[in-house]
Amino acid sequence: MLFLDRFFKITERGSTIKTELIGGATTFVTMAYIIVVNPAILSFAGFPLEPMTIATILTAVFGCLAMALYANLPLAVAPYMGENAFIAFGLAALGITWQQRLGAVFVSGLLFALLAILHIRPWLANSISFSLKQSFAAGIGLFLTFIGLYQTGIIRSGAQGMKPEALTLPSGLLRSPDVPVTLGNFHDPQVMPQVLLTIFGFVLIASLMQRKVTGAILIGMVVTGGIGICLGLGQPPTKVFDLPFQGAYTLAPLALQMDVVGVLKLSFLPILLTLFLMSFLDTLGTLVGVGSAGDMLDKDGNFPEVEKPMMVDAVTCTFSAMIGSSTAGAFIESAAGVKEGARTGLAALIVGLLFTLSLFFIPLVEPFQHLRFAYAPALIAVGLLMIGSMRKIDLDDLTEAVPAFATIVMMIFSYNIANGLTAGLILHPLMKLLAGRAAEIHPGSYVLASLCLIYYCFGLPH
Repeated sequence: MLFLDRFFKITERGSTIKTELIGGATTFVTMAYIIVVNPAILSFAGFPLEPMTIATILTAVFGCLAMALYANLPLAVAPYMGENAFIAFGLAALGITWQQRLGAVFVSGLLFALLAILHIRPWLANSISFSLKQSFAAGIGLFLTFIGLYQTGIIRSGAQGMKPEALTLPSGLLRSPDVPVTLGNFHDPQVMPQVLLTIFGFVLIASLMQRKVTGAILIGMVVTGGIGICLGLGQPPTKVFDLPFQGAYTLAPLALQMDVVGVLKLSFLPILLTLFLMSFLDTLGTLVGVGSAGDMLDKDGNFPEVEKPMMVDAVTCTFSAMIGSSTAGAFIESAAGVKEGARTGLAALIVGLLFTLSLFFIPLVEPFQHLRFAYAPALIAVGLLMIGSMRKIDLDDLTEAVPAFATIVMMIFSYNIANGLTAGLILHPLMKLLAGRAAEIHPGSYVLASLCLIYYCFGLPH
């Protein structure tokens, strides 16, 4: 115990071993839903489900241990929400393979590490205005919500149910439906049960969050999935315990399958740029949010030794691509453990050990990955939490409001996170220049805007 106290500087930071253990366990419970949700989302991009579950857990284990032993911070690490949706749905129109998507994650991880070493990553992050950062979070939250609503049939394509001849042009190509999306067909007996369970699950999660119940999202998923299984809408677990890395749960179909060479071309620049922006903004937002919750920021509101957690983020991204998962980084749910008093890497170590233990109980959670009505409420609930950022956007200043507005609407209505990020980053310096306020533009804004223009001029915007 004395060794732990000295190594993690527990007493020095005003904590105790017991407090760190409780904080770590609390953080794990609040974010354990990622074991179900991340594989379920990435399966839409062709990633094999069972191996992806192993990859998700191993990414969390690696990231948490790195954060504990290198950065000594109570931040848990796992595959990001938002980034996984971008990889699964945002890149669908490009028709690229899941191996290329992993290659993009790997290259972006190397880029993260290089920029962290050169201290450029914090410089670029600080070049983005506060309002624009908030719009990124709000837009991604609404994007996740849209996915949850669409996947469960609460909303549907406007073309669904129409006769083929009504949508076919004389050339033989399909035309756009007059109404892009509509309310789901609630009279369909195949759709209605899923819709009702999704609504029930979301209301349950929201109620638990209102009561500040630890693990509200996880509890809501389990209860909703259990009810659905009892109603015959899914299969119950066939067993509770199983050994990982064998049978269906081998990592072989994913490990080292990333296509790095295939992404080293101009057309992939927007993908790399988007992963870069999303990851460093997520990490920055998490550091500020968790640091604020635990009074861990310095007098200027900055996170001390910020390069360390950013390096952990970068290395974990590279590792996650190698074993077959999406971009990873520090989770905002770490604030739950910090509010319990966790202040050191021992809490992150506990989270990593609990994720390791979960490797042996995958059969217990695997059925929930096939139940959209069980994990969709989690997507919607995460979206609810993220749109709170809209309150912090300066809507009275149009040089801030216009880029933020464009970011959010372009993410949603073009069904692509990259389009929103790039539109906002281009419009922000442009609006400042047109308003005669060039002095307010950070030099890094010109760099980011230039990269985004390359996306629209030479990339593959979609």
